[in-house]
Amino acid sequence: YLVGSASEDSLNRRLAHALVAAAPSSMEFVEAPIVDLPFYRPELAREFPEIGARLKETVEGADGVILVTPEYNRGVPAVLRNALDWLSRPMGLNSLTGKPVMIAGATPGAVGTAVAQSELRTVLGFLNAHLMGQPELYIRIRKEQFDESGRATTPGTQELLERAMGAFEAHLASFAR
Repeated sequence: YLVGSASEDSLNRRLAHALVAAAPSSMEFVEAPIVDLPFYRPELAREFPEIGARLKETVEGADGVILVTPEYNRGVPAVLRNALDWLSRPMGLNSLTGKPVMIAGATPGAVGTAVAQSELRTVLGFLNAHLMGQPELYIRIRKEQFDESGRATTPGTQELLERAMGAFEAHLASFAR
């Protein structure tokens, strides 16, 4: 999974941990770090940086990817958009082609992360990822909604996360190699 926040204590990192905790026991997870990626520019892609290569290797080795994103100024945070740019390079070696992907996002605000997720859906469509459509996870959340084990403390939220992770497991199975 990729977390689209540079903050170690972000709501979306907490949501990512809650998704992992809600997943079926048959699933394994690795966070692919994206914060230290340099901003993509073509001259860097000629001699691909090691950190970008590790990101691509992690994503390519995974059965699927979960993108957990906040919404900044009605859009995708730069750190996540930058990671997607690196994953799509070099030209013709897009790591997300054919990859099953799930999107989730959390915010304390009432609008949720719907606009950022809409933007991600557009980008992921262009990158030829296999995006899970339902359930959509626009979570209105606060830090205290998670216990020490990462589970959501609000029963309805925990049930939604468990249902979503079950749906993602089924989504992955439909694209099994």
